Amino acid sequence: MTLEVIGSGLGRTGTKSLQSALNLLGFGPCHHMAEVFAHPESMPLWIEAGAGRPRWDAIFENYKSAVDYPSAAYWRALAAWSPQAKIIHTVRDPQAWFESTQATIFAPNGLPARAMASNDGAAAAFFKSFTGAFADHLHDRAFLTEFFLQHTEAVKAAIAPERLLIYQSGDGWAPLCEFLGVDIPASPYPVENSRSEFIARNLTL
Repeated sequence: MTLEVIGSGLGRTGTKSLQSALNLLGFGPCHHMAEVFAHPESMPLWIEAGAGRPRWDAIFENYKSAVDYPSAAYWRALAAWSPQAKIIHTVRDPQAWFESTQATIFAPNGLPARAMASNDGAAAAFFKSFTGAFADHLHDRAFLTEFFLQHTEAVKAAIAPERLLIYQSGDGWAPLCEFLGVDIPASPYPVENSRSEFIARNLTL
């Protein structure tokens, strides 16, 4: 099964809310980092993908769309693997994004940082498999904000405009539904995985 929608936006750009939105709109199940935590047996497949041996059919066997890490690290390969898929690139203010990462996914005492510092076990190999471009700069504001901006420019340069939606966190249903060609639901656009919610979960693998 190929994907119908691919999210190229980095983590902490509203990707968890987008996952829920895509599920509600009929483009689910949607893969998100939360799916790896729910199914840690999938980590070896992602490690292999990071080593240049992807098995996308196996990784996305039960999914119609994918957002967030680790998929976002492979947006170019996934766009080629699923040439009919639409690409949604979530963005937000780069400085606000950096602040959010430091309290959540890149927190010094958080799971990814601890796992990579240990350099031991499947979790370390998993996180290193898709953070290579910035693994040594997790707390460098200048590096990460520039990486964030360059990532967006790379997506815009590579993906045809008619295939791409640049989606600002907080834009709601209208631009998303117009892009996907579906009706706007009666329910409010999902708002999930706030900074406080992320911290409260204290994720472990």
